[in-house]
Amino acid sequence: MSATTHRGPAATAPASRTGASPRARKYRPRGSRGRGASVALHATLLTASAVAVFPVLWIVFISLGPGSAWQQPSEVVHHLGLANYRFVLFHSSFPKWFLNSVIVAAATTLLGVLIAASSGYAISRMKFPGHKSLMWTFLITQMFPVAVLIVPLYNLMAQLDLIDTYLGLVLVYCTISVPFCAWMLKGYFDTIPRDIDEAGRVDGLTPFGTFWRLIVPLARPGLAVTAFYSFLTAWGEVAYSSQFMSSKHATLAAGIRTFASDQRADWGSMTAASVVIAIPAGIVFLLVQRHLVAGLTAGGTKG
Repeated sequence: MSATTHRGPAATAPASRTGASPRARKYRPRGSRGRGASVALHATLLTASAVAVFPVLWIVFISLGPGSAWQQPSEVVHHLGLANYRFVLFHSSFPKWFLNSVIVAAATTLLGVLIAASSGYAISRMKFPGHKSLMWTFLITQMFPVAVLIVPLYNLMAQLDLIDTYLGLVLVYCTISVPFCAWMLKGYFDTIPRDIDEAGRVDGLTPFGTFWRLIVPLARPGLAVTAFYSFLTAWGEVAYSSQFMSSKHATLAAGIRTFASDQRADWGSMTAASVVIAIPAGIVFLLVQRHLVAGLTAGGTKG
């Protein structure tokens, strides 16, 4: 009885000092925010979104006006039209550039994903001489700027008689996309249990059959990310296309430069062409966007 009486005041002392019982205190649920924090967060997100979207909307806005709209944006409101788009699509070489870009980008995506997937799977599952050196080689190739690689690649393509050919440009673009994609897919393949490979061998599948029938369907998120990266590499690259291809086989990124000269730039045509160029990239993104988060996360956390 005495012990209970002795502990009672001590146990209730903190509550008496604070002036409120523990049951009367209000605890904020985990993950909830105060009103001020919520307002600040949403304001920050809205500001960041506006900064990101404004350049795109501005290009679309200028493309709908006359050629001098970039100097006097107010003219766009009074002269809205699709004249710039009609000129780009029907009175320039834009359709030819577009076709060239589709061919190069599609071939780069298919070839780049195939090489990156097979090399990433081999490095993830097989041990061979130079196993680690190969991955470091992939990484080192990404450290050289484009300006340094143009001359050796040009000489190599010239010796193989691949200058001004689709195949030559596709192989050059693969030198950009494959190292990064192989690194990322290697990390993604590491997340797939090796028991699946063993089950394939038990069922009599060859190593390639195991890779193609069992691993590839499970690696769709990673393959989607690499396909998107390979496509963007070929779709928007300028330096290699300008140096390795003639005007006959120019791609969009290189051909759009003809709208600007040393004395004058046709900003109306350039902005309209830019909007049209962005449409296929947006379509490809919508097709693979549900796999992007899973593919980037798995490829970035395993190594």
